[in-house]
Amino acid sequence: MTRIDKVLYTAKVHTTSGGRDGEAQSDDGRLNIQLSSPGTTGAGTNPEQLFAAGWSACFIGAIGLAAARQKLKLPADLSVDTEVDLGKNGDAYLLQARLNVHIPGVEREVAQQLVDTAHQTCPYSKATAGNIHVEINVV
Repeated sequence: MTRIDKVLYTAKVHTTSGGRDGEAQSDDGRLNIQLSSPGTTGAGTNPEQLFAAGWSACFIGAIGLAAARQKLKLPADLSVDTEVDLGKNGDAYLLQARLNVHIPGVEREVAQQLVDTAHQTCPYSKATAGNIHVEINVV
């Protein structure tokens, strides 16, 4: 296990005992959300949506770093559609994910190289490597 030498940021979030049907608030007040279980009519978001949003944002940043190293300009409409599945295998609850990356105007081979590099450097990708099934698609 690789440990961090220098912490750049620490997210601090307090979640109430309702868990999936509770509330989460960050210590700086920037995040204050209601939570609800997936597939219910609850008013809030769910952990899988939050994970997908965080991973998408981080992955775009990692693509940007990969492009900068190659001195490539990325299109403003680059996007990542991330799907996180919550499911079961026997009695065990599991996650799996798909990241569908759209880099318009960039040759497919170059886009694939950028995505492969991003998947190797994105902290979310590193955290899930070997732990959940992940598909990365250039679309």
